[in-house]
Amino acid sequence: MSYQASPARYENMLYRRLGNSGLKLPAISLGLWHNFGDATRFETSRELIHHAFDHGITHFDLANNYGPPPGSAEENFGRILREDLLAWRDELIISSKAGYTMWDGPYGDWGSKKYLVASLNQSLKRLGLDYVDIFYHHRPDPNTPLEETMSALDLIVRQGKALYIGLSNYPAELAQQAFDILKQLGTPCLIHQPKYSMFERWVEADLLDTLQQNGVGSIAFSPLAGGVLTDRYLAGIPQDSRAASSSTFLNADQITPEKLEKVRKLNDIALARGQKLSQMALAWVLRGDRVTSVLIGASKTSQIDDAVNSLNNLQLSEQEISDIEKILM
Repeated sequence: MSYQASPARYENMLYRRLGNSGLKLPAISLGLWHNFGDATRFETSRELIHHAFDHGITHFDLANNYGPPPGSAEENFGRILREDLLAWRDELIISSKAGYTMWDGPYGDWGSKKYLVASLNQSLKRLGLDYVDIFYHHRPDPNTPLEETMSALDLIVRQGKALYIGLSNYPAELAQQAFDILKQLGTPCLIHQPKYSMFERWVEADLLDTLQQNGVGSIAFSPLAGGVLTDRYLAGIPQDSRAASSSTFLNADQITPEKLEKVRKLNDIALARGQKLSQMALAWVLRGDRVTSVLIGASKTSQIDDAVNSLNNLQLSEQEISDIEKILM
């Protein structure tokens, strides 16, 4: 049976305006970093994407190297788009990135105009698209002049290969320089994608203020700290978890007894709020209006449901915020 989008898909999702732009993002966005490459059963990826869209998640976040293997997440999403979602293309925000190693030789990494333009051309082929909605530079390049990288992003928009451009992992001072260059070029930065969670708070020092002052939106990745801010680790490290397998992104050394004790105390606050810990962690990142959206990963549809249901209780009282701060100190 062919896919039909749920007619109720927009009833329960919250959409937030992205900085000073006319674009809105769902408060919950789906990242295709894991579980959408060739290492995952294709029908599982398809089910997750259908489920997300049926619940109002219109933003799907990719990058050239997502998989594994690199490129396969874009290929699989492109197939799902072509076979199932093409009729709803104009209801979707599809983003991609370039900035990490993608192919051999001197032109397959970092931030040169050669790399960024070539990489996006490859991504568009894998996705089967003429353009992406948002294209990011994935990380700062210490060796390429910032003006070259920003002019490449400007060129990509002028070529019609992306509607908007964004930055990821840029510290505040460098981000400000990039914003100034892009503004002069006539292609303002739309969005910044930093790592941000209760356990990763570097953005609070000055980046969030810089974004707000420049009218740039933000989307937080890893808001659940790689799964630590869920009920997964309340009783220790499960044998089948990322941490137990010494994942590149999470290992047992990062989950100390002290951190687990904080997780348990945070869980107590969440339960008192009538939420799961993961739901409160998302609400905490989305508190106020400085973060536009959070990027979740998912291997089960129930994880998408939990994230969307977090929107039913986004308000944190002053007492709850104070209690959380004491735990995180």
